[in-house]
Amino acid sequence: MELAEFVTVTAEKFGIPGVTVGVLANGEEVYAAHGVTSVDNPLPVDEDTLYQLASVTKTFTATALMRLVEQGRVELDAPVRRYVPELELSDETAAASITVLNLLNHTAGLDWGVIVDTGDGDDALAAYVANMAELRMIAEPGARASYSQAGFNLVGRIIEKVTGKPYEQAVTELVLEPAGLSNTFYAPSDVMTRRFAVGHNVGEDGTLSIARPWTVTTRANRPGGGIVSSASDQLKWARVHLSDDSLRRMQEPTVTLRASTLGDALGIAWFLRDVDGVRAIGHGGSANGQFAELLIVPERNFAVVVAANAGPNGIPFNQEVVRWALEHYLGVLDRDPEPLPYDEAQALDVVGDYGIDAMTCDITTDGGTLTMAVRIRPEIRAASDTEMPPDPEPFPLGPLPGDEYIVTAGEYKGQRGFFSRDENGAVVGVDLAGRLFTRC
Repeated sequence: MELAEFVTVTAEKFGIPGVTVGVLANGEEVYAAHGVTSVDNPLPVDEDTLYQLASVTKTFTATALMRLVEQGRVELDAPVRRYVPELELSDETAAASITVLNLLNHTAGLDWGVIVDTGDGDDALAAYVANMAELRMIAEPGARASYSQAGFNLVGRIIEKVTGKPYEQAVTELVLEPAGLSNTFYAPSDVMTRRFAVGHNVGEDGTLSIARPWTVTTRANRPGGGIVSSASDQLKWARVHLSDDSLRRMQEPTVTLRASTLGDALGIAWFLRDVDGVRAIGHGGSANGQFAELLIVPERNFAVVVAANAGPNGIPFNQEVVRWALEHYLGVLDRDPEPLPYDEAQALDVVGDYGIDAMTCDITTDGGTLTMAVRIRPEIRAASDTEMPPDPEPFPLGPLPGDEYIVTAGEYKGQRGFFSRDENGAVVGVDLAGRLFTRC
């Protein structure tokens, strides 16, 4: 089966209105697209159709920062306050000691993010940082990795302070223009004049509807999730990281990850993992009804980018395509570990309520299966003046050795994580998608 056929069959299996896939292999680019931009106003998708890349944006922000490092204008081991002296956090010791690298590899100890919209002006990031004193600290700086949107927004503010330019302009000049990424944007006003994908979500009756608003990313959140791009530009982006020796440092491990589907370690923004004995770097992203994945295998000069415009099945669709491409082009097999049998005592030990600033995670058992339910906090939904994606259906967990688990069914099938214990052995948190949910 060739790429185009596999993409069509898989998109139809998962009910995705529009998908685009790009593969770089043996120096050549191959594209496959299926479907339409929107079920309401359909246009065919292709390799130049724009999709929201969400958190894949972090690789752009980090690369822009590394260009400033190359220029001698930023030091990775320097405290963030050298560049953003006004930074205030709930923990003064942490505020004084967090380094630039701590932000780039998610070891700053910051919770997910600040739930605040600071507007569309050039002061949006500055205002966001001014609100970071409200952010909870989940660990001491450098103690562990926990994925943080706030941390990358703060990186964006460092870029602004050092360059004296708005974040988007600075990244365009430092990264987008030199890489020839002429089909990559931040502002909706740039996107709307081109062909772009619209997100979709599944309603309670099982039908797809347009995800509104088109983007839920505020301007202050652009450093961590605001890029809109095409598959063709994403393969250009992959070529940059395959060929530019000055960026190799981003691919070197800076902190190990435990039981994470995202990877075995973090470099600088990139998640690093071993797949069937081959080293890969990558990053994914999820927006309102849109999902993106970029995986690069440096030693094989290989890359695959996938974009899908429907949730929740965009996640398993992307995973199946990436795995198929690895096997078809490289002979590399990516398989999930087999879970252990259900253990009642172990299950009762972890049952409980967990949470981060914006979401809750409830773990229950029926005496034979552990189940996790992840929900956006009701007060967050109530306070939002925009439509938010539905919560995922609860999904079953299978135990793995050493307090680890794997999701065994549903849209997050294959997702791995682990339970944290305190010095007395009590379970105090659960890691999900690289984020620490603390026990309530």
